[in-house]
Amino acid sequence: MPPTEAHPGTGTPPAADRGADDTLDLHLPGELIALLAPDRPSGSAHRDLLDDIAAWQPAVTPVGRFRLVPVRPDRDLPLIARWMNDPAVAAFWELAGADSVTAEHIRAQLDGDGRSVPCLGVLDSTPMSYFEIYRADLDPLARHYPARPHDTGIHLLIGGVADRGRGVGTTLLRAVADLVLDHRPRCTRVLAEPDLRNTPSVAAFLGAGFRLSAEVELPDKRAALMVRDRALRHVL
Repeated sequence: MPPTEAHPGTGTPPAADRGADDTLDLHLPGELIALLAPDRPSGSAHRDLLDDIAAWQPAVTPVGRFRLVPVRPDRDLPLIARWMNDPAVAAFWELAGADSVTAEHIRAQLDGDGRSVPCLGVLDSTPMSYFEIYRADLDPLARHYPARPHDTGIHLLIGGVADRGRGVGTTLLRAVADLVLDHRPRCTRVLAEPDLRNTPSVAAFLGAGFRLSAEVELPDKRAALMVRDRALRHVL
């Protein structure tokens, strides 16, 4: 699998690309957030948009024990920024440059209402990938497909060259989709929108149990809408 699934052109585009369509500019009133997360105590709605990723249990995979760890910029920024400056990653994420470019991209999510959570993918105690788990139904992506409540999206990159091209990405995609479905009981499907030109990435999603639902025109790319259905998770 290539180092990244696609430029994340919906959830949190780089600063130069941000405009009216930035998901983090779509403000949710507190009352709506509470309605979307009715099962939690008062004051916890921010984290409840994605059901407290920090508390999710690790996944046991064929390549090792894997878990999602929400990003802490003071600890993780140099590593993530280094990955973003890898030419193979920069071609899709478009976040190459000074650490401040990546910092702004991450901070926009951390300062938001919780609909997008940046995470390190940690395999056997080693940070080796970067994921963004986001509420696709609250994202501008929802304008381009028939969204359902609690649809959950994934953006990713594989940081280490040694972990690319040998099936690790496919394994982690399946693991992360399973984590979402295990820990978000109201979510019926997991989505991704890789660039159609990124055929190895589309193949990786297919290998991870996703199906190609549609081709969609997004502001910055023509994307393959990949879907992993809860109802089919043990079949595909």
